[in-house]
Amino acid sequence: MSAVIAAMLTAVVGVLGTLFAPLVTHRVTARQRAEEGRAEEARRRFEERRAAYTAMNRASGQFHTLLKDALHRIRDGVYTDQERAQLEEARLDHRDRYAEAQMIVREAVLDASRSLNKVLSASDAAVKRIDRGRARDGENARQALLDLKEAESRLSAMRRLMREDLGVTD
Repeated sequence: MSAVIAAMLTAVVGVLGTLFAPLVTHRVTARQRAEEGRAEEARRRFEERRAAYTAMNRASGQFHTLLKDALHRIRDGVYTDQERAQLEEARLDHRDRYAEAQMIVREAVLDASRSLNKVLSASDAAVKRIDRGRARDGENARQALLDLKEAESRLSAMRRLMREDLGVTD
């Protein structure tokens, strides 16, 4: 190969490199931006799930606690209108947190929450019936407290699934 041809090939390669460098740079930059966008979306979804789990856990725990308190106070004959209002507020908050979570949380967590909700809503209905003097046969505050005990294991199971989904291990 002659020096002229080598110089010409070098010039062509140099010109092509100069012409294609912006295209390659643009493509690499676009790929990086797309990856950053996916990572940001994943972070946003994770934060949404974490917020939903936190709210669900808090609302479920509060509803459970107030149901238990209501049954103790009904049993002791000291249940007040203020406590009725607090329990209703907790029930509504629990319902709202669950409704929000339905759109973004994993199905396994929803299944666990449904299982817990069955116990909590049955207990809430029992509290209302007992409080209004319309208890079913054999239904009383002591039995309702025993039935509500089932919620504790279901609350723990739901919380464990939430933590697993968020990557919390210990």
